[in-house]
Amino acid sequence: MEIVKKATRESFGEALCELAETNQDIVVLDADLAAATKTGIFQKAYPERFFDCGIAEGNMVGVAAGMAAAGKIPVAASFAMFATGRAFEQIRNSVAYPELNVKIAGSHAGISTGEDGATHQCIEDMGIMRAIPNMVVLNPADHWEMKAATKAAIEYNGPVYIRLGRLAIDSFNDPETYTFEWGKGITLHEGDDVAVIATGLVVNESLKAVKALEEEGINARLINIHTLKPIDREIVAKAARETGRIITVEEHNVIGGLADAVCEVVTEECPVKVTRIGVQDTFGFSGPAWELLDKFGLTAPHIADVIRQVVAEKK
Repeated sequence: MEIVKKATRESFGEALCELAETNQDIVVLDADLAAATKTGIFQKAYPERFFDCGIAEGNMVGVAAGMAAAGKIPVAASFAMFATGRAFEQIRNSVAYPELNVKIAGSHAGISTGEDGATHQCIEDMGIMRAIPNMVVLNPADHWEMKAATKAAIEYNGPVYIRLGRLAIDSFNDPETYTFEWGKGITLHEGDDVAVIATGLVVNESLKAVKALEEEGINARLINIHTLKPIDREIVAKAARETGRIITVEEHNVIGGLADAVCEVVTEECPVKVTRIGVQDTFGFSGPAWELLDKFGLTAPHIADVIRQVVAEKK
Protein backbone atom coordinates (compact mmCIF):
# COMPACT_ATOMS: atom_id res chain seq x y z
CA MET A 1 0.00 0.00 0.00
CA GLU A 2 1.37 3.39 -1.00
CA ILE A 3 1.49 5.79 1.98
CA VAL A 4 1.39 9.45 1.01
CA LYS A 5 2.11 12.17 3.59
CA LYS A 6 0.23 15.19 2.37
CA ALA A 7 -2.21 17.83 3.59
CA THR A 8 -5.71 17.27 2.24
CA ARG A 9 -5.76 20.86 0.94
CA GLU A 10 -2.96 19.86 -1.44
CA SER A 11 -4.73 16.64 -2.43
CA PHE A 12 -7.79 18.77 -3.20
CA GLY A 13 -5.81 21.15 -5.44
CA GLU A 14 -4.29 18.23 -7.33
CA ALA A 15 -7.67 16.55 -7.78
CA LEU A 16 -9.22 19.71 -9.23
CA CYS A 17 -6.46 19.87 -11.85
CA GLU A 18 -6.93 16.24 -12.83
CA LEU A 19 -10.69 16.62 -13.15
CA ALA A 20 -10.38 19.85 -15.13
CA GLU A 21 -8.49 18.04 -17.88
CA THR A 22 -11.71 16.43 -19.07
CA ASN A 23 -14.32 18.76 -17.59
CA GLN A 24 -14.20 22.20 -19.15
CA ASP A 25 -16.97 23.53 -16.92
CA ILE A 26 -14.87 23.51 -13.74
CA VAL A 27 -13.84 27.00 -12.64
CA VAL A 28 -12.12 27.96 -9.40
CA LEU A 29 -12.53 31.10 -7.31
CA ASP A 30 -10.35 32.09 -4.36
CA ALA A 31 -10.23 34.93 -1.85
CA ASP A 32 -6.58 35.95 -2.16
CA LEU A 33 -5.41 32.72 -0.49
CA ALA A 34 -4.56 30.50 -3.46
CA ALA A 35 -1.09 29.64 -2.14
CA ALA A 36 -2.55 28.53 1.20
CA THR A 37 -5.68 26.74 -0.03
CA LYS A 38 -3.65 25.12 -2.83
CA THR A 39 -6.04 26.28 -5.51
CA GLY A 40 -2.86 27.88 -6.84
CA ILE A 41 -2.13 24.46 -8.36
CA PHE A 42 -5.25 24.89 -10.50
CA GLN A 43 -4.39 28.54 -11.18
CA LYS A 44 -1.03 27.58 -12.64
CA ALA A 45 -2.51 24.91 -14.89
CA TYR A 46 -5.68 26.76 -15.95
CA PRO A 47 -5.18 30.51 -15.43
CA GLU A 48 -8.10 31.39 -17.72
CA ARG A 49 -10.46 29.41 -15.47
CA PHE A 50 -9.21 30.83 -12.17
CA PHE A 51 -10.65 33.96 -10.55
CA ASP A 52 -9.05 35.73 -7.59
CA CYS A 53 -11.90 37.63 -5.96
CA GLY A 54 -9.75 39.28 -3.32
CA ILE A 55 -10.50 39.39 0.39
CA ALA A 56 -14.25 39.47 -0.17
CA GLU A 57 -15.68 36.03 0.49
CA GLY A 58 -19.33 37.05 0.29
CA ASN A 59 -18.79 38.54 -3.15
CA MET A 60 -16.82 35.43 -4.19
CA VAL A 61 -19.75 33.17 -3.34
CA GLY A 62 -22.14 35.50 -5.17
CA VAL A 63 -19.95 35.32 -8.27
CA ALA A 64 -19.83 31.54 -7.94
CA ALA A 65 -23.63 31.41 -7.76
CA GLY A 66 -23.85 33.42 -10.97
CA MET A 67 -21.40 31.10 -12.71
CA ALA A 68 -23.39 28.07 -11.58
CA ALA A 69 -26.58 29.63 -12.93
CA ALA A 70 -24.74 30.02 -16.26
CA GLY A 71 -23.87 26.31 -16.36
CA LYS A 72 -20.38 26.25 -14.89
CA ILE A 73 -19.20 24.15 -11.93
CA PRO A 74 -17.62 26.76 -9.63
CA VAL A 75 -15.41 25.85 -6.68
CA ALA A 76 -15.12 28.71 -4.19
CA ALA A 77 -12.22 28.34 -1.73
CA SER A 78 -10.97 30.17 1.32
CA PHE A 79 -10.04 29.42 4.92
CA ALA A 80 -12.95 27.58 6.57
CA MET A 81 -13.36 30.44 9.04
CA PHE A 82 -13.99 32.92 6.24
CA ALA A 83 -15.68 30.63 3.72
CA THR A 84 -18.39 29.58 6.19
CA GLY A 85 -18.33 32.61 8.48
CA ARG A 86 -18.09 35.72 6.33
CA ALA A 87 -19.97 34.18 3.43
CA PHE A 88 -22.73 32.43 5.39
CA GLU A 89 -25.56 34.61 4.12
CA GLN A 90 -24.51 34.26 0.49
CA ILE A 91 -24.08 30.49 0.83
CA ARG A 92 -27.50 30.18 2.43
CA ASN A 93 -29.50 32.51 0.22
CA SER A 94 -27.63 32.55 -3.11
CA VAL A 95 -26.39 28.94 -3.26
CA ALA A 96 -28.31 26.53 -1.02
CA TYR A 97 -31.78 28.07 -1.29
CA PRO A 98 -31.87 27.87 -5.12
CA GLU A 99 -29.84 24.62 -4.99
CA LEU A 100 -27.12 25.91 -7.29
CA ASN A 101 -24.19 23.72 -8.27
CA VAL A 102 -21.52 25.48 -6.18
CA LYS A 103 -18.76 23.73 -4.23
CA ILE A 104 -17.48 25.54 -1.13
CA ALA A 105 -13.98 24.50 -0.02
CA GLY A 106 -13.01 25.40 3.55
CA SER A 107 -9.26 25.07 4.09
CA HIS A 108 -7.27 25.37 7.34
CA ALA A 109 -10.14 23.92 9.36
CA GLY A 110 -9.78 22.81 12.95
CA ILE A 111 -7.15 23.14 15.66
CA SER A 112 -4.37 21.87 13.38
CA THR A 113 -4.29 25.27 11.69
CA GLY A 114 -1.75 25.74 14.47
CA GLU A 115 0.18 28.98 14.81
CA ASP A 116 -2.53 30.99 13.02
CA GLY A 117 -4.38 30.92 16.33
CA ALA A 118 -7.97 30.95 17.52
CA THR A 119 -9.24 33.49 14.99
CA HIS A 120 -8.33 31.17 12.11
CA GLN A 121 -8.88 27.76 13.76
CA CYS A 122 -12.41 27.12 12.58
CA ILE A 123 -14.12 24.62 14.87
CA GLU A 124 -17.68 25.56 13.89
CA ASP A 125 -17.73 25.11 10.10
CA MET A 126 -19.30 21.66 9.88
CA GLY A 127 -22.05 22.67 12.29
CA ILE A 128 -22.76 25.84 10.30
CA MET A 129 -22.90 24.02 6.97
CA ARG A 130 -24.80 21.02 8.34
CA ALA A 131 -27.61 23.34 9.44
CA ILE A 132 -28.18 24.71 5.94
CA PRO A 133 -30.88 22.87 3.94
CA ASN A 134 -29.75 21.29 0.65
CA MET A 135 -26.06 21.38 1.69
CA VAL A 136 -23.89 18.26 1.55
CA VAL A 137 -20.99 18.23 4.06
CA LEU A 138 -17.80 16.25 3.35
CA ASN A 139 -14.77 15.80 5.60
CA PRO A 140 -12.28 13.41 3.94
CA ALA A 141 -9.63 11.78 6.12
CA ASP A 142 -6.53 11.35 3.94
CA HIS A 143 -4.97 11.98 0.54
CA TRP A 144 -6.75 9.20 -1.32
CA GLU A 145 -10.12 9.89 0.23
CA MET A 146 -9.85 13.60 -0.52
CA LYS A 147 -9.12 12.94 -4.19
CA ALA A 148 -12.07 10.55 -4.45
CA ALA A 149 -14.38 12.90 -2.52
CA THR A 150 -13.42 15.85 -4.71
CA LYS A 151 -14.35 13.85 -7.81
CA ALA A 152 -17.68 12.90 -6.23
CA ALA A 153 -18.37 16.51 -5.25
CA ILE A 154 -17.73 17.75 -8.79
CA GLU A 155 -19.97 15.04 -10.27
CA TYR A 156 -22.79 15.81 -7.81
CA ASN A 157 -25.30 18.40 -9.03
CA GLY A 158 -25.90 20.66 -6.04
CA PRO A 159 -24.26 22.57 -3.18
CA VAL A 160 -21.37 20.85 -1.39
CA TYR A 161 -19.12 21.94 1.46
CA ILE A 162 -15.79 20.12 1.61
CA ARG A 163 -13.40 20.52 4.55
CA LEU A 164 -9.66 20.77 3.88
CA GLY A 165 -6.79 20.40 6.34
CA ARG A 166 -3.55 22.36 6.60
CA LEU A 167 -1.47 19.68 8.31
CA ALA A 168 0.39 17.03 6.30
CA ILE A 169 -0.71 13.57 7.49
CA ASP A 170 0.00 9.98 6.47
CA SER A 171 -2.57 8.27 4.28
CA PHE A 172 -4.05 5.00 5.53
CA ASN A 173 -6.44 4.06 2.71
CA ASP A 174 -5.25 1.72 -0.03
CA PRO A 175 -5.71 3.40 -3.43
CA GLU A 176 -5.98 -0.02 -5.06
CA THR A 177 -9.07 -0.99 -3.06
CA TYR A 178 -10.57 2.28 -1.76
CA THR A 179 -14.02 3.25 -3.00
CA PHE A 180 -15.79 6.46 -2.06
CA GLU A 181 -19.55 5.97 -1.65
CA TRP A 182 -21.64 9.07 -1.22
CA GLY A 183 -23.13 9.19 2.29
CA LYS A 184 -21.71 5.80 3.32
CA GLY A 185 -19.47 5.31 6.35
CA ILE A 186 -16.55 2.89 6.21
CA THR A 187 -15.70 0.30 8.87
CA LEU A 188 -11.91 0.38 9.21
CA HIS A 189 -11.60 -1.97 12.19
CA GLU A 190 -13.98 -4.60 13.51
CA GLY A 191 -14.92 -4.96 17.16
CA ASP A 192 -17.89 -5.21 19.51
CA ASP A 193 -16.57 -3.77 22.77
CA VAL A 194 -17.28 -0.18 21.71
CA ALA A 195 -17.78 1.75 18.47
CA VAL A 196 -15.48 4.66 17.68
CA ILE A 197 -16.91 6.95 15.00
CA ALA A 198 -14.42 9.49 13.64
CA THR A 199 -14.13 12.01 10.83
CA GLY A 200 -11.35 13.86 9.04
CA LEU A 201 -7.76 14.16 10.22
CA VAL A 202 -8.37 12.28 13.49
CA VAL A 203 -9.55 9.10 11.77
CA ASN A 204 -5.93 7.97 11.42
CA GLU A 205 -5.23 8.78 15.07
CA SER A 206 -8.29 6.74 16.02
CA LEU A 207 -7.06 3.86 13.85
CA LYS A 208 -3.71 3.90 15.65
CA ALA A 209 -5.53 3.83 18.98
CA VAL A 210 -7.81 0.88 18.23
CA LYS A 211 -4.97 -1.16 16.75
CA ALA A 212 -2.80 -0.55 19.84
CA LEU A 213 -5.64 -1.65 22.13
CA GLU A 214 -5.90 -5.03 20.41
CA GLU A 215 -2.83 -6.10 22.39
CA GLU A 216 -4.78 -5.37 25.59
CA GLY A 217 -7.71 -7.49 24.49
CA ILE A 218 -9.94 -4.51 23.67
CA ASN A 219 -11.74 -4.88 20.37
CA ALA A 220 -13.05 -1.50 19.28
CA ARG A 221 -14.96 -0.97 16.06
CA LEU A 222 -13.78 2.05 14.06
CA ILE A 223 -16.02 3.79 11.55
CA ASN A 224 -14.85 6.58 9.23
CA ILE A 225 -17.59 9.10 8.46
CA HIS A 226 -16.44 11.14 5.48
CA THR A 227 -19.95 12.42 4.73
CA LEU A 228 -21.46 14.22 7.71
CA LYS A 229 -24.54 15.19 5.75
CA PRO A 230 -26.24 13.03 4.71
CA ILE A 231 -24.82 10.80 7.44
CA ASP A 232 -24.91 7.01 7.13
CA ARG A 233 -27.74 6.29 9.55
CA GLU A 234 -27.57 2.55 8.97
CA ILE A 235 -23.92 2.12 9.98
CA VAL A 236 -24.35 4.32 13.07
CA ALA A 237 -27.50 2.54 14.26
CA LYS A 238 -25.91 -0.87 13.66
CA ALA A 239 -22.87 0.14 15.72
CA ALA A 240 -25.10 1.30 18.56
CA ARG A 241 -27.10 -1.94 18.58
CA GLU A 242 -24.09 -4.25 18.37
CA THR A 243 -21.67 -2.52 20.76
CA GLY A 244 -23.90 -0.65 23.19
CA ARG A 245 -21.54 2.34 23.47
CA ILE A 246 -20.27 4.96 21.02
CA ILE A 247 -17.31 7.35 21.08
CA THR A 248 -17.16 10.18 18.53
CA VAL A 249 -13.87 11.79 17.52
CA GLU A 250 -13.65 15.06 15.59
CA GLU A 251 -11.35 18.05 15.13
CA HIS A 252 -14.33 20.34 15.66
CA ASN A 253 -16.45 21.68 18.46
CA VAL A 254 -18.36 18.79 20.05
CA ILE A 255 -21.44 20.96 19.46
CA GLY A 256 -22.82 20.99 15.91
CA GLY A 257 -20.51 18.55 14.16
CA LEU A 258 -20.07 14.78 14.10
CA ALA A 259 -21.12 14.20 17.72
CA ASP A 260 -24.45 15.91 17.19
CA ALA A 261 -25.01 14.13 13.87
CA VAL A 262 -24.37 10.76 15.51
CA CYS A 263 -26.52 11.57 18.54
CA GLU A 264 -29.41 12.55 16.29
CA VAL A 265 -29.34 9.07 14.75
CA VAL A 266 -28.79 7.22 18.02
CA THR A 267 -31.64 8.91 19.89
CA GLU A 268 -34.06 8.00 17.12
CA GLU A 269 -32.79 4.51 16.25
CA CYS A 270 -31.05 2.92 19.27
CA PRO A 271 -30.41 5.05 22.38
CA VAL A 272 -26.98 4.34 23.88
CA LYS A 273 -24.46 6.49 25.75
CA VAL A 274 -22.24 8.61 23.48
CA THR A 275 -18.85 9.93 24.65
CA ARG A 276 -17.65 12.94 22.67
CA ILE A 277 -13.96 13.54 21.92
CA GLY A 278 -13.34 16.90 20.31
CA VAL A 279 -12.95 20.56 21.15
CA GLN A 280 -15.03 20.99 24.29
CA ASP A 281 -16.84 24.19 23.36
CA THR A 282 -13.80 26.42 23.78
CA PHE A 283 -11.56 28.42 21.47
CA GLY A 284 -8.10 27.24 20.49
CA PHE A 285 -4.85 29.15 20.73
CA SER A 286 -1.62 29.57 18.81
CA GLY A 287 0.90 26.73 18.82
CA PRO A 288 2.43 23.88 16.79
CA ALA A 289 -0.31 21.75 15.24
CA TRP A 290 0.59 18.40 16.80
CA GLU A 291 1.05 19.95 20.23
CA LEU A 292 -2.39 21.50 19.96
CA LEU A 293 -3.95 18.23 18.86
CA ASP A 294 -2.35 16.56 21.86
CA LYS A 295 -3.53 19.35 24.17
CA PHE A 296 -7.11 18.92 23.01
CA GLY A 297 -6.99 15.13 23.37
CA LEU A 298 -7.08 14.39 19.64
CA THR A 299 -4.03 12.12 19.36
CA ALA A 300 -3.93 8.33 19.52
CA PRO A 301 -2.79 7.98 23.19
CA HIS A 302 -5.63 10.18 24.45
CA ILE A 303 -8.20 8.45 22.26
CA ALA A 304 -6.98 5.08 23.56
CA ASP A 305 -7.38 6.28 27.16
CA VAL A 306 -11.00 7.23 26.53
CA ILE A 307 -11.70 3.88 24.87
CA ARG A 308 -10.27 2.07 27.91
CA GLN A 309 -12.46 4.11 30.24
CA VAL A 310 -15.62 3.48 28.25
CA VAL A 311 -14.98 -0.26 27.95
CA ALA A 312 -14.28 -0.45 31.71
CA GLU A 313 -17.62 1.27 32.42
CA LYS A 314 -19.43 -1.41 30.41
CA LYS A 315 -18.10 -4.25 32.57
